[in-house]
Amino acid sequence: MGKVLIIGCGGVAGVAIHKCCQNSDVFTEICIASRTVSKCEAVKKKLEGMTKAKITTAQVDADNTQELIALIEKEKPDVVLNLALPYQDLTIMDACLATKTNYVDTANYEPEDTAKFEYKWQWAYRERFEKAGITALLGSGFDPGVTGVFSAYALKHYFDEINYIDILDCNGGDHGYPFATNFNPEINIREVSAKGSYWEDGHWIETEPMEIKRVYNFPEVGEKDMYLLHHEELESLALNMPGIKRIRFFMTFGQSYLTHLKCLENVGMTSIEPIVYEGKEIVPLQFLKAVLPDPASLGPRTKGKTNIGCIFTGKKDGKERTVYIYNVCDHEECYKEVGSQAVAYTTGVPAMIGAAMLMTKAWDKAGVYNIEEFDPDPFMEALNEFGLPWQVSENPVMVE
Repeated sequence: MGKVLIIGCGGVAGVAIHKCCQNSDVFTEICIASRTVSKCEAVKKKLEGMTKAKITTAQVDADNTQELIALIEKEKPDVVLNLALPYQDLTIMDACLATKTNYVDTANYEPEDTAKFEYKWQWAYRERFEKAGITALLGSGFDPGVTGVFSAYALKHYFDEINYIDILDCNGGDHGYPFATNFNPEINIREVSAKGSYWEDGHWIETEPMEIKRVYNFPEVGEKDMYLLHHEELESLALNMPGIKRIRFFMTFGQSYLTHLKCLENVGMTSIEPIVYEGKEIVPLQFLKAVLPDPASLGPRTKGKTNIGCIFTGKKDGKERTVYIYNVCDHEECYKEVGSQAVAYTTGVPAMIGAAMLMTKAWDKAGVYNIEEFDPDPFMEALNEFGLPWQVSENPVMVE
């Protein structure tokens, strides 16, 4: 059917490329581009005998718009799937605009020097994408991503209006290290050490990092401590869900992770302020990233399951009801299938599905959109088909 250009070749990209190969009726050609072309070559070598899709590779610096434009003009993809770093979203969007190519990402833009992620920078492209007649699909990972699709699906099939959403992200996996992060350490630690916030009655309420803790018994995983964080989909869902009064986001953390993080914070290792070391400027958090285990290496040693979903409370035919839609994913099963742990898997699968929605024109409107602004049904069907089956529980236990 068409060609996808995948920018980035980390853990999530590895999963998305596997899944594009499985979906070769839609993705007949796949070009993998990264700063380190040897990584792309290794993935190509591993997969090209297992798929009908034609795989090619390219070298690109995703910070350089001109390089990106030249690559897109050479490859002529139908969709660009951005699986690089969030700092590179805008350069890639600029290149897509210049070449009139559809764009998909999994995380919103974050300036490298402020650790503040929000949608305003990408939403500012709306009119230009509309005029160019192309689509930018923002946040097609799991959270953000599937959580937005779950929200649209709940509104379409279970509610007339949704008043409360609690997004719960539980990783019940164990990798055996005293301290490691399940995705890019730099992004993960910036997210966790920032202040928390939630949206209520039309405005943001800010909390101290890890100030609000709840305990929840997750289906198939068990009881876990979870903490309120700020997360980007709160911002778009607050706008796009009619009747919404409050949205919160909780993520589980074990005590060992939090203790290590606190120590690292106390000694300045999580700082993004550059320091001079032996005459050279370094960023402590980037140095820490270099000494921590690579998230892509955690696959073979991670056991257990993830459970990510949303608890919705709202009204249907004038009566209040509560529905919990969630997915459970097994780390070891993911590793057997695609050589990755479940955190990368739960992001990489929806990234492929988002690109497929644009490729097949199941979703087809020009402009910049968050994922909950489209019909959720074809995406929900694809989740079941490509390894992230979801479940619906009515009258679940609520979060206080």
